[in-house]
Amino acid sequence: MENKRKKDKIRVGILRGGAGKHYESSLQKGGDIISHIFENLSDKYKIVDILIDKKGDWHINGMPISPADLMRKIDVAWNTSQHPNLSITLDNLSIPSVENGSFLGALENSSDMLKAHIKSIGVQMPRSIVLPLYQKDFSAQGGSASGGDGSINEYSIKKAKEILNKFPAPWIVRSYTPDSNEGIHLAKTFPELISAIEDVVAHEKSVLVEEFISGKIASVHSMPKFRGKDFYTFPLGNTFGNSLRLGEIGFSSLEKEKLINLAKELHRHIGAKHYLKSDFVLHPQRGFFLTGVDFSPDLRKDSHFYQSCEFVGVKMHHVIEHILDRALIV
Repeated sequence: MENKRKKDKIRVGILRGGAGKHYESSLQKGGDIISHIFENLSDKYKIVDILIDKKGDWHINGMPISPADLMRKIDVAWNTSQHPNLSITLDNLSIPSVENGSFLGALENSSDMLKAHIKSIGVQMPRSIVLPLYQKDFSAQGGSASGGDGSINEYSIKKAKEILNKFPAPWIVRSYTPDSNEGIHLAKTFPELISAIEDVVAHEKSVLVEEFISGKIASVHSMPKFRGKDFYTFPLGNTFGNSLRLGEIGFSSLEKEKLINLAKELHRHIGAKHYLKSDFVLHPQRGFFLTGVDFSPDLRKDSHFYQSCEFVGVKMHHVIEHILDRALIV
């Protein structure tokens, strides 16, 4: 009887790693999912931890496997890697999966593409520019520079002038990486803009510079077909102050209603299958601006989404179970 119960469990393959810049974040996200399933859903699901190393080789429990072997080993996959080839592999094997897919991945990583896609529904975004990775000069022995961007200071001044010609201060300056929430600079003057660019360049990162929109900040988490709603929205708050009560973040009832409707329309238009976090700023004169999206829920206990769930009596494993169940029927 015990063996039958184990056999009847749904086998969930957690795909982690993969070649590319998201390797480390994928390991962490996959580990969070494994922990929640192991601690709260082990009676329903059996975890199969699948690691794709940086070379692209697949492993289960440390043993190398062929991707085709997954058809006999899992019932559903949760793909935390953002490598497009993994999505194609799962589709070719006809394995139900939780994943963003190449289109959503492109939207999440390209503000220009996201801006163009949502323009038709009247959602505006701050102006932005991505500075390419700084290329150090290559000098011939005893000669002058024969290529590259000049010194870091020269590069930063040149790019700061280009930005100033596109949109005025203040500016948000950050690295254009999966960890773009780290090392954020708010530059209010031209010298501060130069200094901020220099700092990011010194860490050998590409630079994202955005127009700073002042106003009231809110993050809206939404999930499709949850709690009987086409798009269920969790309590408003913001990912900086973690405030959950509407009065604490200063939105009127009318603003709240407009914000929630905007988030639902955005979710419907983008077509996120499992989850969407929409970050907004309400400018006093210019209205709502979308400042970012995320298609993967942050399952950590200190995350804003975790607190939002707790606020309405939803446990994180309820979210995971709902997402997996939908993947099996959609």
